Amino acid sequence: MTNLAEPQSTADAEVVDLCRDLLRIDTSNFGDSSGPGERKAAEYVAEKLAEVGLDPIVFESEPGRTTVVARVEGADPARSDALLMHGHLDVVPADAADWTHDPFSGEIADGCLWGRGAVDMKDMDAMILAVVRDRLRTGRRPARPLVLAFLADEEAGGGLGAHWAVDHKPELFEGATEAISEVGGFSLHVNDDVRLYLVETAEKGIDWMKLTVTGRAGHGSMVSTNNAVTELAEAVARVGRYQWPVRLTPTVRSFLEEASDAFGLEFDPDDPERLLGQLGNLGRIIGATLRNSTNPTMLDAGYKHNVIPGRAEAYIDGRFLPGQEAEFAATLDDLLGPNVQRESLVHDIAVETSFDGPLVDAMSAALLAEDPGARTVPYCMSGGTDAKSFSLLGIRNFGFSPLMLPPDLDFAGMFHGVDERVPVDGLRFGARVIDRFLDLA
Repeated sequence: MTNLAEPQSTADAEVVDLCRDLLRIDTSNFGDSSGPGERKAAEYVAEKLAEVGLDPIVFESEPGRTTVVARVEGADPARSDALLMHGHLDVVPADAADWTHDPFSGEIADGCLWGRGAVDMKDMDAMILAVVRDRLRTGRRPARPLVLAFLADEEAGGGLGAHWAVDHKPELFEGATEAISEVGGFSLHVNDDVRLYLVETAEKGIDWMKLTVTGRAGHGSMVSTNNAVTELAEAVARVGRYQWPVRLTPTVRSFLEEASDAFGLEFDPDDPERLLGQLGNLGRIIGATLRNSTNPTMLDAGYKHNVIPGRAEAYIDGRFLPGQEAEFAATLDDLLGPNVQRESLVHDIAVETSFDGPLVDAMSAALLAEDPGARTVPYCMSGGTDAKSFSLLGIRNFGFSPLMLPPDLDFAGMFHGVDERVPVDGLRFGARVIDRFLDLA
């Protein structure tokens, strides 16, 4: 196995500094454009791309909400099928008082680079920058063209980032047939000889909804037979307690079969949750992809203790599996009943692609070259990424931001969590894998 302790190329060495610089730029996204915006980070990225001869395009959907796109011409004139490599520049907010190291300090401690965005996803932004810069400096253009995109607003659904770019500047992605981005290619330790590397080939759809009930307002001392709060509370309880049935999509079934084999277990489609205990903290992510889900998150009703309000509202985080949206909506309406109005505030599609083809082969080969114990498997992500937007352009999307992780790291807990960090050696490993991958893709 490659010695991960020492940098082995310019990209290997530079990726840590690039990631550290990006972490020190506060790009917190509060969902309402009240944060600092992505402009400073976008200008940093554009400068790094221009230094190696690229002509990046910088644009804004709103002031401060900035995206960068650049194109790298391929070395093979017969290849017109571009590969899109994309990452987002925004991060979720962080309170420094809760952290061991300041979330915007880019501190290196205990073998890790700490900061908000270390795994979500300034690590991949840095990998892309480091590898492309090294290849262009050394004259190693990939065979196929590359489209590089560093996007705003992913953490609030991409309305001011990827969705906006796809709607208003689709020509920038012309020719792109496949894409790689975040939340995939990371390792799951099986034993000293085997590590599964999970490549995202699917993700659940999103339906963030508001529920509204109207009733008869009145004095709190009176008997109420049309109480909006009561009606809403009963509906929210039905939705929140509903046990959605297991629905094994092709991606989820494939993962469960592969992982069961790796751990020496017999796969039982009637008891898919049996495997989850073997997966450690990743069991939470995989478990969330076995079924649709609806989680109540906020309630809003009334303005005074002794006044029965005429209106009550609740907010639900709904997620549906690929191919399950119609069943999801029908079941939800049955649970809510006729007196509850349901309004989707954020709605986005589920996506899924098959785990096959030359690009998948290139991922597997690149990982094996750096880790002989690597075994690539597809998986479904319980959340969402900018892949949803790019799928609307007919682009086939994969989560592939490779990291070799220590067995004891709670990787799932790093996403939006306190003390987010990425192992320095894992970051360098990822840069080397991406470099090899571009020779094969």
